[in-house]
Amino acid sequence: MVSVEDVNRFIDAIKSVSTYDFSDYSERSFKRRIDKVLNDNRMDINGVINKLSKDKNFLENVIKDITVNTTELFRDPELWITLKYRILPKFRKNKSIFIWHAGCSSGQEIYSMLILLAELDLFEKAKVFATDINTDMLERAKEGEYRYRFNLQYLDNFDKVIKENPYNYEDVKDVPYEKYFDIDKTQDSIKMKKFLRDKTVFRKHDLVHDKNIFYSKFDLIFCRNVIIYFNNNLQNKVIELFSNNLYRDGYLVLGAHESILGPVSNNFERTKGVYKKKAY
Repeated sequence: MVSVEDVNRFIDAIKSVSTYDFSDYSERSFKRRIDKVLNDNRMDINGVINKLSKDKNFLENVIKDITVNTTELFRDPELWITLKYRILPKFRKNKSIFIWHAGCSSGQEIYSMLILLAELDLFEKAKVFATDINTDMLERAKEGEYRYRFNLQYLDNFDKVIKENPYNYEDVKDVPYEKYFDIDKTQDSIKMKKFLRDKTVFRKHDLVHDKNIFYSKFDLIFCRNVIIYFNNNLQNKVIELFSNNLYRDGYLVLGAHESILGPVSNNFERTKGVYKKKAY
């Protein structure tokens, strides 16, 4: 098992040869990820640290391995139902709706939002931006293609959010899947339609030290299941970044097991599982 000293040496080695800084990541989850790097590369901690300083490609691959990438289409359908009926309709009178998916991973959350915006006739108004530290994940998100059999839950989630109405069970929309993605069972793939894939601006971004790189404030910021891997200090720093770049009455959407703690929590009021920035 990796020791605390090994973790610190690993972090210092990365900091010494790159701009990446994992000092404020949760120690427990970070130790697990270093263990995986050691096992995958069949090396001990000394070997990994030595190679990090000499091989830039190895460094980038390690960074990709230790950043967590877990997402799915319409993950936590209850959240998307809240967005559909309680939050997004508030932006109908806006000329534009600015949305940032921070830590977007392989992009299923982005496509969930785009599909929902299209169903609500808000697609054309939306300006959508997405960022991640992992360039491989950004490329996957741009491609918008996922495994079919592995992700059959996607279709159940789609039905709950797009086709069904939990407030009126008789109100069922016949929205065909092929309106938004192509399913090829023989190739085991779900591929998002081109008009969805072309909508989003993708950029590499490190939440630890990068600022807002889009020169715009946002109506909605999504950062789901990312800050759970940070310690309290870094969580507060990232939430402060989001708070400063939300419009008044804008919304921050976190993961189901994430919350805002500390002084920055005074900037928000929680409403239906998401955080609304207070208007002062």
